Amino acid sequence: QVSGYLNLLANTIDNFTHGLAVAASFLVSRKVGFLTTMAILLHEIPHEVGDFAILLRAGFDRWSAAKMQLSTALGGMLGACFAMCAQSPKGAGETVAWILPFTSGGFLYIALVNVVPDLLEEKNPWNSLQQILLLCTGITVMVLLSLT
Repeated sequence: QVSGYLNLLANTIDNFTHGLAVAASFLVSRKVGFLTTMAILLHEIPHEVGDFAILLRAGFDRWSAAKMQLSTALGGMLGACFAMCAQSPKGAGETVAWILPFTSGGFLYIALVNVVPDLLEEKNPWNSLQQILLLCTGITVMVLLSLT
């Protein structure tokens, strides 16, 4: 059950940074805010399902796992509130100047540390190619959404 609680802590911190990113991106513009929200939602749906499964394996019953997952979402709300409170009296530009690079760097770090080593260890080249194509598809979708 310790792994379940560690997962909940990590998920709360992850959701906090998502809240920071969403609030800060809406401070930039509505378009950037919607793009950031869409990217995080697409990331969070499978992530939360996986975290739910981890909690079930750690011994939580379904109702407790669902409640605990919902409680980690409060981290996102706290992150958004923190970003709004950190807004400088000089304007949103000062807030966004550190929040967006901080959250973007964190997301890139996690992707590089977790995803790339798995890709390099993959024995089946077809699976590696599929993962790279899906990664490129995600980037393409975000570029296309940013053009509209």
